[in-house]
Amino acid sequence: MKRSMMLAGGVLSLGLVAGCGMFGGGSSGGSSGGSSSAASPTSGGGGYGQPSSSAPASKAAGGGAAVVKVGKVKLGKALVDAKGMSIYYFLKDKGTKSSCSGACADAWPPLLTTGAPKAVGPAKQKLLGTTMRKNGKKQVTYHGHPLYLFVNDSAPGDIKGEESTAFGGKWYLLKPNGTKLEGD
Repeated sequence: MKRSMMLAGGVLSLGLVAGCGMFGGGSSGGSSGGSSSAASPTSGGGGYGQPSSSAPASKAAGGGAAVVKVGKVKLGKALVDAKGMSIYYFLKDKGTKSSCSGACADAWPPLLTTGAPKAVGPAKQKLLGTTMRKNGKKQVTYHGHPLYLFVNDSAPGDIKGEESTAFGGKWYLLKPNGTKLEGD
């Protein structure tokens, strides 16, 4: 009797945890902040699915200045962050103002900085700037484009967000001169 009650209690607990989304596929409704379980776009056709990894860090390590450099990706040379993760811009953005917040920013974390961003190597310091997000945080810009990472890029050189049409606009990598890098 005692054993069957313990087993039943364990199954009930497992059901409650699964219902809360702890095993994937659950809703993160009502939560705020960057949840790695939030639905995010897949590359290409703009469909939605679970991120393949936790969200990449979107801030400079130690809370200092963000670093923008140039890395080699399958399509050529593109802007990357200090960890070598691909940086994107959102065609829907108007000037330096971001059009990506909420679920969009969960899937495409803005590249944030607390100091003046720094260009390394062929990245051009004169093209770097910042813009203030609605939440009061400073987002890095390059050639007037707010910059983002993509949660489904899990390793340096990944470009799973290239030419995605998620959240009502196209996403592109940037060349060191600040123009879009497109696939052939």
